[in-house]
Amino acid sequence: MYNSVVIINSETLGRGDDGVGSSLLGVFLRKILASPVRPDAIVFYNSGVRLLTHGSLFLDILNALEQYGVELIACGTCVYKVCGQNSLLVGRISNMDEIGQILLYARKTLTL
Repeated sequence: MYNSVVIINSETLGRGDDGVGSSLLGVFLRKILASPVRPDAIVFYNSGVRLLTHGSLFLDILNALEQYGVELIACGTCVYKVCGQNSLLVGRISNMDEIGQILLYARKTLTL
């Protein structure tokens, strides 16, 4: 069972200016990395899966989070449709069966 799970469903945080949203997401991820309390997992779906692929501005942060034991879970359908089958550089591909179970049984979820 997961205690806390963060959901990232976009390449940016919030709506409006994408540059500002990207910067905010980077700040959020760096704050998680620096925090003594980290989520058990981060679930990525829709265009959020692009953060796990070549060209992502946050690969170093996400790699470090994974090294600290944060599970990075990508929706497989989203990866295949948005990025291409073999595009993940960090994290792992899953499916909505597992993602649904993770979210339903997590004690706490946070959607960005």
